[in-house]
Amino acid sequence: MLSRADDYPIHQTPEPIAFAGTDRNFYDRYFFNGYAKDGETFFAAALGVYPHLNIMDAAFCVVKDGKQHNLHASRILHMERMVTEVGPISIDVLEPLRSLRVRVAPNPHGIEADIIFHCRTAAIQEPRFTYRIGPRTIMDYTRLTQNGVYEGWISVQGQRLDLTRQTHWGTRDRSWGVRPVGAADSQAVAPPPLPQFYWLWAPMNFEDRITLYHLNADAKGKAWNTAGVVCETGDGAPAHFSAVRSEVHYRRGTRHAEAAKVFLTDEQGAVTTITLKPHWNFYMSGLGYMNPIWGHGHFKGELAVGYDEIETAKVNENDFPYQHVQAFCTAQLEGPHGLRRAGQGVLEQLIIGPYAPHGLTGLLDPAP
Repeated sequence: MLSRADDYPIHQTPEPIAFAGTDRNFYDRYFFNGYAKDGETFFAAALGVYPHLNIMDAAFCVVKDGKQHNLHASRILHMERMVTEVGPISIDVLEPLRSLRVRVAPNPHGIEADIIFHCRTAAIQEPRFTYRIGPRTIMDYTRLTQNGVYEGWISVQGQRLDLTRQTHWGTRDRSWGVRPVGAADSQAVAPPPLPQFYWLWAPMNFEDRITLYHLNADAKGKAWNTAGVVCETGDGAPAHFSAVRSEVHYRRGTRHAEAAKVFLTDEQGAVTTITLKPHWNFYMSGLGYMNPIWGHGHFKGELAVGYDEIETAKVNENDFPYQHVQAFCTAQLEGPHGLRRAGQGVLEQLIIGPYAPHGLTGLLDPAP
């Protein structure tokens, strides 16, 4: 089947763009987060395309006054990937790798928005994520990450929030490839292993630069994908560090951080330190991650739109859907030659199964 994308010189195989290789778990995804520098408001958006499932879904979330408002939408793709619109939620690329627009049209749930992301630095390509359990490939994807500022507005049930480049910044990413989407696999690899996944992702904004750190590690603490970057704002090239590590201290009785530090060491042995202070959590289930009803790539009919709220003070963070979080953080950056900066960002965390370096055991046993 031909689609609008076939008129662009972007083909990677002899097939029309509607066909994305042969893996049913292929996906293509947008993600955005944004926050007031004082931490008073936080929003996030996502849109995913699942070509072999013939589904596109999206979500838009706003945290305000102790509530996380989550708008969900899903539709049949009809093999047309260039129409990035699901019900009221749409994403438009205004200038590739520089500016994008997120809109939420009027809907019965009272969440509306029209915001534009403008980059602060070049987009950063993270190392390719390839993760296997025994012979089976679970993940194989590429992601770009880019920090930026926002302008526009969000309306939450009649209350308008104005966003300006001076007051709101955040991060967006694009990822594509293979990872579990839609219905779960009916047959696990033999013998079935205990689930284990350790993930940290920490994009930070400072007035004249950004930092980025991530870590995927196995149960013994051995990293299978990790990287650290510092990049000055503007068109400068990112500095990639030769050695990176992190320290995390958990809130008692949870798997979520109460403090963290990131250490980036360059080839000359100089260390840049980023000290993170988490203040509160955004729950990624609002965007579909580990969501039992609005999980990514699930068939909901020709078009479905839904809404729910999370009262953040009442969340049991040991419940499975609330394990995956982005914690809003204030950050202190210290480095060579007297470098000192204060900033903000998020520390994304998803820790399932054992992780020996932190004494975590079982599937979801909390930190002591």
